[in-house]
Amino acid sequence: MLSGRRYRLELDAKQAELCETFGDICRSVWNTALEQRREYRRRGAWMNYVPQAAELADAKREFPWLKDAPSHVLQQTLRDLDRACREHGTHRVRWRSKARWSPSFRFPAGNLITVERIGRKWGRAKLPELGWVRFRWSRPIGGEVRSATVARQGRQWFVSFLVEDGRQTPQRHAMPNTAVGVDRGVKVAATTSGGHFHDREYISMGEAKRLRRLQQQLSRCERGSNRRRSVLAKINAIIGRVRNRRADFCAQTANTLATRNAVVVLEDLRTRNMTASAAGTVEQPGRNVRAKAGLNRAILDKGWHLLELALRNAARTTGTTIVLVDPAYTSQTCHACKHADPKNRESQAVFECTACGYQDHADVNAAKNILNAAGHAVSGRGDLGVARSVKRQPPARRTRTGRSPRAARAAGIPAP
Repeated sequence: MLSGRRYRLELDAKQAELCETFGDICRSVWNTALEQRREYRRRGAWMNYVPQAAELADAKREFPWLKDAPSHVLQQTLRDLDRACREHGTHRVRWRSKARWSPSFRFPAGNLITVERIGRKWGRAKLPELGWVRFRWSRPIGGEVRSATVARQGRQWFVSFLVEDGRQTPQRHAMPNTAVGVDRGVKVAATTSGGHFHDREYISMGEAKRLRRLQQQLSRCERGSNRRRSVLAKINAIIGRVRNRRADFCAQTANTLATRNAVVVLEDLRTRNMTASAAGTVEQPGRNVRAKAGLNRAILDKGWHLLELALRNAARTTGTTIVLVDPAYTSQTCHACKHADPKNRESQAVFECTACGYQDHADVNAAKNILNAAGHAVSGRGDLGVARSVKRQPPARRTRTGRSPRAARAAGIPAP
């Protein structure tokens, strides 16, 4: 099984300059090759990796600065572009902007990479053109190195090794008769059908205040100035910590869910479409634009898509099956009587059925509906309906008028 190992690099000044150079050349090759592909598509023709790799060799004679980067690194950039264009379409692949894209490049030849441990906390790797580079030994390599990717995040450089660890996905989960439904929300990141809530804050109050002040300073900075670059570096440092905490939370939550359950059921959410802007156009301006922007930020902050990716990654080592179901009406449907009504959900957290009076936490009720939608019955206690629960959810109490308790209270009818 292929897996990744990421470490923080400690580069000297010359190595850091070389990495910046390699990243700039790869970005230029990416953008030039992407423009060539788009121009071919406009004329009804097609361009792929093979002719572009041949033209790259010719371009090195005309532009000697291309020779400053290793050939296999530039060829890997063209391969990555070819794969992106085939998967997403030529005109949907993004440019790599110097201001918005962090430098990164890949050494695809694992036989040219040597990794050694030189101390309790340090290791070193020999990379083409860069030589020996030191990195923080935070975990063992655990297998044969296939490739290495060097990338910069903020002011810090990292190396990621693609490793063949020799493991295989289990044919059978360790707990085969277990399943869980997961509801992803903007208040609580993940709620399970068993009533467990997984959430954490990614930014402290102090960091939020500092980030707000820095953003105000950034709005007053002149573009291209040294002060603007300094403020951006401080903002990126805070955002980088938030990003790392979110990734850590998603990885830990995914590991917990995949280890304890043979089947994990999620809603089939199109996060990219859900977080699209509602601004509209000048001719047809959008409605509730600021409210929609706040909702978009909340969805992206909770990392819905990142949690799904982490679950799929964790499932490779546990044998867990990830199931996606239709999300329609899962938050409005009563788990007990299957009555769907927008009024069932009084608030973000309170669910009370207008038909039978069933009460539960709104997110837990939605998670149970998600699990049921995948064909796994769940009882009132939240466990699988394979056998009778020790304690069952009591039947809903009804009034003498045949109305639910909530409807009776609204009508002013006293309880019997």
